Amino acid sequence: MTDNQLLELLRRGGNQYRLTRFVILRLLGFVYAIAFLVAANQLLPLIGSHGLTPAAHFMDRVQTAAGSRFTAMLELPTLFWFGNSDHILIVFAWVGLLLSLVVLAGYANSIILAVLWAIYMSIVHIGQIWYGYGWETQLLETGFLSIFLCPLIDLRPFPKQAPPILVIWLFRWLGFRIMIGAGLIKLRGDSCWRDLTCMYYHYETQPIPNPISRYLHFAPHWFHQGETAWNHFIELVVPWFSFGPRLARHIAGILMVAFQILLIVSGNLSFLNYLTIIPFLACLDDTFWRRILPSFIVKR
Repeated sequence: MTDNQLLELLRRGGNQYRLTRFVILRLLGFVYAIAFLVAANQLLPLIGSHGLTPAAHFMDRVQTAAGSRFTAMLELPTLFWFGNSDHILIVFAWVGLLLSLVVLAGYANSIILAVLWAIYMSIVHIGQIWYGYGWETQLLETGFLSIFLCPLIDLRPFPKQAPPILVIWLFRWLGFRIMIGAGLIKLRGDSCWRDLTCMYYHYETQPIPNPISRYLHFAPHWFHQGETAWNHFIELVVPWFSFGPRLARHIAGILMVAFQILLIVSGNLSFLNYLTIIPFLACLDDTFWRRILPSFIVKR
């Protein structure tokens, strides 16, 4: 196939998502790697045998409340029912990190992604308050959807099997729910979101400010009011176009990705914003990616 024939095929194959899958899985591998690296460093101080809230004690209480080990396993599914020593906790975390790097390097199939999901789910279910935040369940839902994005066995970055369009739509639905939920909870919460003054205080009260946060904090009030209004537009209006025609989807995807990048630059919420970018990438099909990805990737 000549280059011209390939380009013509790509132009006609606008509803393809092979490059989209490639980008989604690379970013997911990166997020998983960060999550498992954090786990490798923090599991023992938090839930190890001498940690703040030992996992073994927690699982004993769950088993007692459930009445039997089998019932407890059904109510709290985790691989750590088969062993929860400090050594096993660390081994699972490092295995997860290793597999995450394999996915990040470009090699993924349903089996690897299912193993990653099962390990991280196991950690979340015994992590108690330390793993009770929204981004943990968001990573599990994103990782679960990704299992069905690629072939069962084929590890190649560009397998013959195209990603199922239903899974692409489910990624868009995930992104829609994240953004609409974030927007609605603001409107139902503090009145400063409704009178556009919340950004007056955001940069000095956010959990972990970045160096640029100080300069943004001292911006004029009209700038902060514009930020708040833009936040409402991105979270409450733009997501609806995730299900629209191609141009509308592309614009919506770009705006929502750019919004998360701005949050990364102006603050620090660990891997949350990187994770939130992933479902928005499903708004962008191969007609978009072939224009910005390196030519050797597009040809493959």
